Amino acid sequence: MTTYIIRRLLQSAVVVAVLSALVFLGVYVIGNPVDVLVSTEADQEEFDRMVRILGLDRPLWEQFLVFLGNLVQGDLGRSFAFSEPALKLVLQRMPATLELVLVAMVMALAAAIPLGMYTGLNPHTKTARFIMGTSIIGVSIPNFWQGLMLIFVLAVSLTLLPSGGRGEVDTVLGITSSLWTLDGWRHVLLPAANLALFQCALVIRLMRANVREIVMLDYIKFARAKGLSRRRIVYVHIFKNTLVVLITVVGLQLGGLIAYSVVTETVFSWPGMGKLIIDSVYILDRPVIVAYLIVIVLLFITVNLIVDILYSVVDPRIRLGHDRSGP
Repeated sequence: MTTYIIRRLLQSAVVVAVLSALVFLGVYVIGNPVDVLVSTEADQEEFDRMVRILGLDRPLWEQFLVFLGNLVQGDLGRSFAFSEPALKLVLQRMPATLELVLVAMVMALAAAIPLGMYTGLNPHTKTARFIMGTSIIGVSIPNFWQGLMLIFVLAVSLTLLPSGGRGEVDTVLGITSSLWTLDGWRHVLLPAANLALFQCALVIRLMRANVREIVMLDYIKFARAKGLSRRRIVYVHIFKNTLVVLITVVGLQLGGLIAYSVVTETVFSWPGMGKLIIDSVYILDRPVIVAYLIVIVLLFITVNLIVDILYSVVDPRIRLGHDRSGP
């Protein structure tokens, strides 16, 4: 286990290095933030002065070396717009994004696991067909349009929930979150539901396919022949063996939710990392864009490492050591 974790950490370091280079090239080569930051009425001298202040007059390779040196020290530059460390701005917005993503994932799994199990065990019933038909709609609807419809119906027409914002926050045990207050929950439910609907539909379909595959295996037939109760077969033999696929999906989708919550945060004016990156792209705030992308890369790598470790906990047949050829 220890050898495996060390090897994965080394692999992760290589991935971070490669992606850092790609992020630098993708962000620093495209566009010129001075065109946005300097007034159109400014003269050439003011324009050149801003270029020197931002270090954009240096060769690209020199900018890259400076970028790498600062990255190792955890310094990703200062925001052009806010005049604060870019990494600090991103980390300040991270709790809002994480609480939105975690609530969305819990909502999705709470609905998708029982529905996916039901459709897998009873594939030919009308209810199962209705669930699968609805899941197709959930996968197909554009996220931004879905969010606008939720706002129109639940916030504007029925006035049941707020249409945007994070709501009141509180600090408990040193953790500041809107989930500690009732007003915070009222604000998080709508954007979390918008983020959860696609994930719910996806997990339902994957759970159904996995359950249908498992129920056809010999050990399930043998368990039935032994006279085991349906409850024991479902919860001990079938559900337990869906956990590997479920952990894989949840791990990948959790990273995806963090990265792709941009649309939901923009539609619902949720003050998370996604909203920050959209605002930064508008003004070509390069340090903030780079800091956001680096943080997302690190989150993806961390989630994938945790998922790989959980495999061995759920299924002992999966070998995490360097020897994978043994029995």
